[in-house]
Amino acid sequence: MRRCLAVGALLVMVSACSSGSSSSDSTPDTRAPVSTLYAPAEGGTLKWKSCSGDSLDPLQCARLSVPFDYNNPSKGSFSLKLVKHPAKIRTKRVGSMLVNPGGPGFGGTDLPENAESYFSTTLIDTFDIIGWDPRGTGESTPAVDCVDNYDKYFTDDPTPETEAEHQVLIDVSKAFNAECEKRSGEILPYISTNATARDMDTIRAALGEEKITFFGFSYGSELGATWATMFPSTVRAAVLDGATDPTSNYMQGGLDQAKGFETEFTKFLAQCSANKKCPFYNNGDAEGAFDKLIKELDERPLVVSKSRASVNQAIAYTAVSQAMYSSTMWPELEVALRDAQEGDGAGLMSLFDSYYRRTPDGKYGNELEAFNAIMCLDDPGPKTVEETDSYIPKFLEVAPRLGISFTGGYTCVFWPAKKDQRIEITGKGAGPIMVVGTTGDAATPLASSQKMASTLEDGRLIVVSEDRHTGYGANDCVVSAVDKYLITTKVSFAEKAC
Repeated sequence: MRRCLAVGALLVMVSACSSGSSSSDSTPDTRAPVSTLYAPAEGGTLKWKSCSGDSLDPLQCARLSVPFDYNNPSKGSFSLKLVKHPAKIRTKRVGSMLVNPGGPGFGGTDLPENAESYFSTTLIDTFDIIGWDPRGTGESTPAVDCVDNYDKYFTDDPTPETEAEHQVLIDVSKAFNAECEKRSGEILPYISTNATARDMDTIRAALGEEKITFFGFSYGSELGATWATMFPSTVRAAVLDGATDPTSNYMQGGLDQAKGFETEFTKFLAQCSANKKCPFYNNGDAEGAFDKLIKELDERPLVVSKSRASVNQAIAYTAVSQAMYSSTMWPELEVALRDAQEGDGAGLMSLFDSYYRRTPDGKYGNELEAFNAIMCLDDPGPKTVEETDSYIPKFLEVAPRLGISFTGGYTCVFWPAKKDQRIEITGKGAGPIMVVGTTGDAATPLASSQKMASTLEDGRLIVVSEDRHTGYGANDCVVSAVDKYLITTKVSFAEKAC
């Protein structure tokens, strides 16, 4: 699933999908300007082999070693897992296209493994689609590993009414960090976006290509923009879909995202109130019914299983946010809210588990751990609990219903690894870069994508009219425009509506 992780109270404070600074935010932007370009990597090889061992399987796998610290390679190395979906029509092959699904923290090998679900036939025919699990994620090794039981750390009351309840949130953040340091302390300083951008250039060199194409979704847009700024001479073409605002910082990014989720949830409730067939119709007052339900879940959480946390406000807010990534999930949320109203929290728990990618056997990937680790390196935000809490009124102002769920987490306040100063994104010298924004995107609101396009030296924007996160694949208009650009590197518009 292409997305930015969101609902920061359940993760850190706000989502990593947006970053940087804003003139309206008191937290200063201290991104490092790019005064000198990075020298492109040279050499390297990749030994591809069938991923499954079946000669008829087109997917090929490889491993690539990259240093923890490019300035001090003796400190250790990561082994990156790569998967290639070779161009189906070799005579039409354009080249290699690196792809990233977002997060941060999500592995990228799923994209070539399921290329037909993400990309058009045209791109599948003409590009070697190459995804990799970025350092610290997925099946690259070593990977960030912190905790096994998510319920213990991410279901605490986001609306503390006493100092004791507030202290629980602080203690849980500290406990999570202690486990991260215990299990993964060696690699925590080395998994920043800057470092992964350098890995991208190392991959390019190992592929033997002077210039390479990139397609990034959600947080992948920030990664791609960072890479294009650091290594502009190696950029053949780049698409940034569901783009973040490269000029907003930790707190402003969270405020923007809270507003985005609130806007989509307001649409959801209004649509339900206007439709008597909506399971959560409530005589045309879905809004009032939700407000009542969320209060009741705070007072009387619903027991779904003796082995799981009770469905409280934290779980309900996560479930709502999960459904806001696409209007295709709204029917599921309608039923889940109705069922919770009737005393059954299973539907909300299911959406909660989907958000955290919990498998039927109760296991999780490492996406959440990697998310926190990367975000706290890139832009840790406020340095104290008090400063973090000072933003609560702002979140409630921009998002009266959901804003509280973006507050109350302190992971980055106590994070053990030192910040890796992100660069100032410019895209200077990289040529035209295509940015895709969606009108109803909760995780990366359209304004964020517009800002990315205007910040890049030669950003070209496509605006897709849909209620979903990321726009590629939403209609023929955006698919055609993106595909044409990726194949030819030519684009004839500054902004296009789809």
